[in-house]
Amino acid sequence: MNREELKNKKIAVLLGGCSAEREISLKTGRAVLAALQEQGLSALALDADTALPERLVQEKVEVVFIALHGRYGEDGAIQGLLELLRIPYTGSGVLASSLAMDKWMAKKIFAFHGIPTPQGWIFQPGDNAAALRESLQGCYPLVVKPNQEGSTLGVAIIRKEGELEAAVEDALRYDSRVLIEKFISGKELTVSVFNGQALPVLEIRPKSGFYDFQAKYTSGQTEYLLPAPIDEKLSRDIQDLSVQAYNSLQCEGAARVDFMLEDATPYCLEINTVPGMTATSLLPKAAAHAGIPFAELVVRMLEGASLKTGQDYRSKN
Repeated sequence: MNREELKNKKIAVLLGGCSAEREISLKTGRAVLAALQEQGLSALALDADTALPERLVQEKVEVVFIALHGRYGEDGAIQGLLELLRIPYTGSGVLASSLAMDKWMAKKIFAFHGIPTPQGWIFQPGDNAAALRESLQGCYPLVVKPNQEGSTLGVAIIRKEGELEAAVEDALRYDSRVLIEKFISGKELTVSVFNGQALPVLEIRPKSGFYDFQAKYTSGQTEYLLPAPIDEKLSRDIQDLSVQAYNSLQCEGAARVDFMLEDATPYCLEINTVPGMTATSLLPKAAAHAGIPFAELVVRMLEGASLKTGQDYRSKN
């Protein structure tokens, strides 16, 4: 829908929610809401709690900007609700959101499409822990992370077998399955993809050496190099890989593809289908470098709001 159409729509920004990333979602949502109101659009904020379906109906919401991070917000759950209510929304649909949130499933799809990704293993309570330890012999260092969580919550880099059990137990606090990956040493890069087009490659240099929760969301803790100081051809290749990864999961709208670059080989780690929109977020930085100011980016994202399942079959009943 175009901007003139949006001026006549009741818009809701969904923020907060029930995930471990609630506080970051609140920051993203408030920034988005301010940008929409600045552009003269009729927008309100709705916290995505259990009363959300009723609130959407009561407020007569016609378009939704999803500003939710983590579980129930970018895993397909909210997207499914909005499809059922026939309310157009920003970003990827149910399938792409669910696949991207499940890092293990996303890795399988990347591998199928020939997109380099670190070697990985999946573990859940009840699995043979001894067999896992045996299969990891000679693979250290490793990265241990919750399979479906963001903002590096529950993530640890382990250097030896003695650290494995504690790292797995910590990751299980956030999810019922744990992803273990071969640690890739090198540059940390990210590419935002907007409507199928790759924005400039950005390099992330955390002062602590590890891009953890504090490095992500504390001003001054991380240096961002934009565009990334890498070979021009390599940069184009990484942008192409980003679009391939985006398309492989059938993403839509804005998404962010994260890489580690080791010995000129970019390894795709994951895709974030609801990128952050805070003061330290990466998508707005890349968009600004490409000449798209924050408020303009937000409105363009909203212009792409749609239903992903097509025809409304209710009209046939």
